[in-house]
Amino acid sequence: MSVGTSSAPGGREVRRVPAPRHGDPAGLGIDPDELPDGLVVADEHGDVICFNAAAARITALSPADALGRRLEKALPLEDLEGRRWWQVTDPYGGLAIRVGQPERNLLLPGGREVLVSARYVRSEPTGPVRRVVVSLRDTEARRRTERSHAELIATVAHELRSPLTSVKGFTATLLAKWERFTDDQKRLMLETVDADADRVTRLIAELLDISRIDSGRLEVRRQPVDMGAAVGRHIQAYVAAGQPADRFLLRIEQPLPALWADPDKIDQVLSNLLENAVRHGEGTVTIDITPTAPPREGEDAATSVTVSDEGPGIPEESMNRVFTRFWRGSKRGGTGLGLYIVKGIVEAHGGTITVGRAADGGAEFRFTLPVSAPAYLA
Repeated sequence: MSVGTSSAPGGREVRRVPAPRHGDPAGLGIDPDELPDGLVVADEHGDVICFNAAAARITALSPADALGRRLEKALPLEDLEGRRWWQVTDPYGGLAIRVGQPERNLLLPGGREVLVSARYVRSEPTGPVRRVVVSLRDTEARRRTERSHAELIATVAHELRSPLTSVKGFTATLLAKWERFTDDQKRLMLETVDADADRVTRLIAELLDISRIDSGRLEVRRQPVDMGAAVGRHIQAYVAAGQPADRFLLRIEQPLPALWADPDKIDQVLSNLLENAVRHGEGTVTIDITPTAPPREGEDAATSVTVSDEGPGIPEESMNRVFTRFWRGSKRGGTGLGLYIVKGIVEAHGGTITVGRAADGGAEFRFTLPVSAPAYLA
C-alpha cells in the first residue's frame, strides 16, 4: 500500500493513507474479513492499514474511522491496572529483540474486556518494526466457560457435602456408641449410609461422563440392543418399587431394525428420561418405540423412542435450555446434569434428541438412534 504526502500550513508533513482495497488490504494473501478473530495491522509508522470486520464488531469502531489513524488512537487499550498498553509496551521504540506480546486481558474504552496478542514483524531479527499485527478476541465465550465451571464446582460441592455429612455423622455415631443401639437402629443407619454412598457414586459417574462428553472422549461400545426389552426392564423396576403397573404404556411398532448401540449408555438414557417422566410428570407415562426410515438414500435406518407424560409439561420459554447444564424442571432435587449427559450420549451414537409438548399436554422427549453395525461388521 502506497502512502502519499503533502505539506500542511507551517511546513508540517501530513501522511495520507489511501482507502483500503477490498479482499487483501494488508497484503496477507487472504481477505481479513474472513478471519474469525479481530485483526488490526499497523505499518512501520504506526498507522493502521488493516482493520477487519471482527475487529469492528469487537471494538464497536468502524474500519473507516480506524484506518489511517495511529494505532494507539484507533485501539486505545489499557491494562487492568489502568495503564495505557501501547505506552507500556512501546512496540516501535522498545527492545529490538522483542517479537510480540503474549495474549492477555485488556480493556477498551468503556471497560469492555478483550483478549489481545501482538506480533512485531521485522525485516531482520533486530531490525526496525515493519508491521505490528494485533489479534483481538471477545472474552464472552471464555466468561461463559468460566461461569459454567464455577457453577459445576459449586453444584458438586453442594451435592457432595450433604451425603458425606450424613455418612460421617452416622459412622462416627456407630463407632462411638455401638452398644447403645438396637439391631434395627443399626440397620437403619447403615442403610442410610449405603444410600448416601450410592448418591456420591452416581454424582462422580455424572462428572466423569461430562468430562468425556466435553472432551469428545465418550466411548461407545456397540452391541445388539433390544430396545423393547430394555424399556421393559425399567418399567418392571418401577413397578417393583411401588409404582402402579397401569401408569406405564409401552407401544412397540414392529418390525424394528436391528439396533447396535452401547447397552449401558442406552440404559442411562432410558433411566433418566423415565425418571423425569415419573418424578416430574403426571398420569400415564407412554413409551413409543418405532422404526424410522433413513432420511436419504444410502443412509442407515433408525430406531426412535418417545417418552411422554400427561403432566404440566415444560414451559415454552425453557424448551431451548432443557439440554444445558444445571437445568432443572422443578426444585425437587437433582443436579441438573442428567439431560445434558443424555444429549451427549445420544449424539455420541450419531443420533438426535428433541423435546416438545405431548398430545396430552405433558413433556415429550424423543431420541433417534441410527442402527448401523460396528465398523468391523460393516
